[in-house]
Amino acid sequence: MRVLVTRPQPQADAWVERLRAAGLDAQALPLIDVAAPKDARQVQDAWAALPRDAMALFVSPNAVAHFFAVRPAAEGWPSQVLAACTGPGTAAALRANGVPPTQVIEPPADAPQFDSEALWHACLAPRDWRGHSVLIVRGDGGRNWLADTLKAQGAAVRFVQAYARALPVLDAVASRLLAEALARPREHLWLFSSSQAIEHLSRLAPAATDWSQARALATHPRIAASAHAQGMREVHEALPTEAGVIAAISTIAAHIESTRP
Repeated sequence: MRVLVTRPQPQADAWVERLRAAGLDAQALPLIDVAAPKDARQVQDAWAALPRDAMALFVSPNAVAHFFAVRPAAEGWPSQVLAACTGPGTAAALRANGVPPTQVIEPPADAPQFDSEALWHACLAPRDWRGHSVLIVRGDGGRNWLADTLKAQGAAVRFVQAYARALPVLDAVASRLLAEALARPREHLWLFSSSQAIEHLSRLAPAATDWSQARALATHPRIAASAHAQGMREVHEALPTEAGVIAAISTIAAHIESTRP
């Protein structure tokens, strides 16, 4: 069984390396292109205002990468500003970019999910947000649940678009991987970390594609629901951690082997 990692680059290659190190057959097939925004002045302005914020929330590793790509020279992370995120990959990216670990806030490792709700209930709800300013660093659009929740608690919330997401243009290697996955769906496992990746997959595949035989692993229930809505019948779930994903893939592979005639 070949695992197709659909995250944007460079995260896709990093995940492929981890999965291969665990003895799994994995290939990168990014289904989201990520690029810098057309106008970087918004991000530069956000850096200038950052010392006045109580917290900056980063929605993904790409948000971290593109926000820090325009950091002013010799600019350190403000000592009074928290850096929040919903998952371990984004937390690692924040620390790698020089944010002190004591200022990085993320859901606990044993959280049932890594999402906005988990971050709020475990880390943010106990704090008084009245009169505080919060910056949310994201791509073009996204869920507003946490922003609305913070506003309801008295925070002033603003957004900055640090990157843009787009439908990828597949090269020859990616096109061949997609064709093979569509021709032999039971020999492949789609690893989805975004509902947008599923939407892009439906646009890249022929309109008449039958998804009923496709096998998928989703890193959140909402993503799993999107895969089911696409027509995929066998959809598994795992936490978006290396250990969680590898364990889930290993379980799926073992089940396949045990049911072979």
